[in-house]
Amino acid sequence: MTYWDCECTRILSAAVLISYNSIGSIINERFVSKENLMNNKEPVKFHLNSKVVSGAVGYRSGSSLSIPVNFTFQHIQVSKKEKPLCVYWNKTVWSNQGCNVSWYNDSQIVCSCTHLSSFAILMATEDCVLTVITHVGLSLSLLCLFLAALTFLLCRAIQGTSTFLHLQLCLCLFVANLLFLFGIKQTQLKIVCSIIAGGLHYLYLAAFTWMFLEGLHLFLTVRNLKVANYTSASRFKKKFMCPFGYGIPAVIVAVSAATSSQHYGTQYHCWLKIEKGVIWSFIGPVFVITLVSQKTTFYFLLQRISSLPLGFHRSLTIKALAQLFILGCSWSLGFFLIDSIDEPTRSVIAYTFTIINSLQGVYIFLVHCVLSRQVIRGFHPLTSSHEESHFQEFLGNVSLFQGQI
Repeated sequence: MTYWDCECTRILSAAVLISYNSIGSIINERFVSKENLMNNKEPVKFHLNSKVVSGAVGYRSGSSLSIPVNFTFQHIQVSKKEKPLCVYWNKTVWSNQGCNVSWYNDSQIVCSCTHLSSFAILMATEDCVLTVITHVGLSLSLLCLFLAALTFLLCRAIQGTSTFLHLQLCLCLFVANLLFLFGIKQTQLKIVCSIIAGGLHYLYLAAFTWMFLEGLHLFLTVRNLKVANYTSASRFKKKFMCPFGYGIPAVIVAVSAATSSQHYGTQYHCWLKIEKGVIWSFIGPVFVITLVSQKTTFYFLLQRISSLPLGFHRSLTIKALAQLFILGCSWSLGFFLIDSIDEPTRSVIAYTFTIINSLQGVYIFLVHCVLSRQVIRGFHPLTSSHEESHFQEFLGNVSLFQGQI
């Protein structure tokens, strides 16, 4: 038997991994600072849900790696409703810079990090009240959008360009809200989450485009109150309405997805990432549409509505103001949620934004169906003689205006 003696005088490379069982009780969620957790604005509470693992290569533990390293953590507590966050110990606080969630389920998670340090898993708990408001509001909105779509399809008394616009808006919002309700949190599979984010991007842009067309139609209808002018304008609009309403959002989403597909889907939601400017492919068009719609509505209220008969004056005023509030004021609140705003102002804006926008379907059903005299007359032809004569007097002068407002 031969023995080989070997004396090592230089270590070229070494890797060390240490797992701590109890240190997590010391450096726990109390050392979480939201400013050090990138893109983490919604969750409000955290707790540690794994062992702390330290890794080092060579003589330094915090050096950058050319190839990301993957860690698989087992959850201490099985959690289905909380979202995991891969973090590392950054001197005095937990931070997630350079670490991403590659995959996770209810019992384990795979983290990918571009450097070595001490790692752990934080579980983020969202605001339960805000979640309940969102689910209840969207469920009620879906019901109202469904009833409104049925009304627009079945009520013959209101068939026309305006009803067609309302129907397209209802369809876009219905599918978007349904996808949001069941798909916004499906972040386990990256490809599925990206597809959901792209679908939401397109559907909400399409909804805004149809809202813009509604405002434009309202403006043109009142401006071209003469029968001849209105008829020619109506034919022109119908020819280009669908390509504009569905084509423009498709082009925007296609360009955005082709150039920044990796930014569709975040750690918490299947939506556009804020960094790298991808979110502006949604905010930009929405801002322009909102601004133009607000100016159009104000012009309509100040310049044209006073020339209409008193009955329609009140009806159009209510609808125009409601549309301005839903389209402009409510969505404008969402712009402030992009920037880092301190509490409690941010919470107030978030609650207001969620309540108003989750009830858009309720607004459409109430204003365009329940409170619409033409819908009531369509389903209940035996109205009072006074109300009938009032409408016939106006509709006799502008016959083609019927059903368009």
